[in-house]
Amino acid sequence: MKKDTPSQSSLSNDDIDLFRQTITGAKVFKQDTHRFDTKPKVSQAKQFAQQKKQAQSEFYFSDEYIPDIDTHGTVNYVKEGEDTFLPKQLRRGDFAPDLTLDLHGLNKEIAKDELAGLIHECKKRHYYCACVVHGIGGGILKHKIPQYLVQHPDVIAMHQAPLEYGGKGAVLILINLPQSDEFRR
Repeated sequence: MKKDTPSQSSLSNDDIDLFRQTITGAKVFKQDTHRFDTKPKVSQAKQFAQQKKQAQSEFYFSDEYIPDIDTHGTVNYVKEGEDTFLPKQLRRGDFAPDLTLDLHGLNKEIAKDELAGLIHECKKRHYYCACVVHGIGGGILKHKIPQYLVQHPDVIAMHQAPLEYGGKGAVLILINLPQSDEFRR
């Protein structure tokens, strides 16, 4: 059995003529590629949200202020006027984090923006406990994250996370919520 080659097609002359009539007036397209020199534009709402998060982080978190907490040992903090038993409860794992923020690979400036976003999201969703994973690495975020968190008025307690949530590379925080007694566990 012979295979049809392109020259031996099964098209009749009528079919070929009909095809030629159909494509009469067609022009050859030039194939081109468009390369964007800049990044695509970010939507206005997304841009506004980024600006708001950045403004919040600049307002609450200062590199100039160094609070009186030990960031070289076990991180332990309670806001003045709050129950002093809260850090112990965090250490024991009495609170499970509702949200976890992983800051691995970020610099201080981006980490501040992400912390502001985490606290805002916790308040919006009425999450009382969150985990911030900063890692150990060079120790920059390990020392700066607790210093930033102490400055935020909505962070009421903080303690180094139990091993199951990150150990020395993470902290658990408790967020002050509106009508917080309803949401505490």
